[in-house]
Amino acid sequence: MSNNSVNKENAAQTESFSELLVQLAKSSSVVVHDEIELVIQRSREMLKAVRIGVLLIATGAAISFAAFMCLCGALIIVLTSYMSPVIAAIVTGLALALVGVAIAFSGYRKLKK
Repeated sequence: MSNNSVNKENAAQTESFSELLVQLAKSSSVVVHDEIELVIQRSREMLKAVRIGVLLIATGAAISFAAFMCLCGALIIVLTSYMSPVIAAIVTGLALALVGVAIAFSGYRKLKK
């Protein structure tokens, strides 16, 4: 009789252990799925923040470029009182080209490092 009760207890323990393993597998699956959803949500939030930042930078750059063109026009107008308008435009263009080349070369050297 005790042998029968031991077999029933072993069977019950094996069955409850199997149920625990099944619950563990299901819980692990749910946790992994939730973590993946969290990562996806965080990525979407970061992408939205980056998109807004890029749009703000592009807008600022466009407005700054327009202001820069106005300043170049003003420089040419000021220089026309000392030289012909064509020469004033060429001098302004050459000066800006030299500044642009210097900045680009500086950036190239930093990237090369």
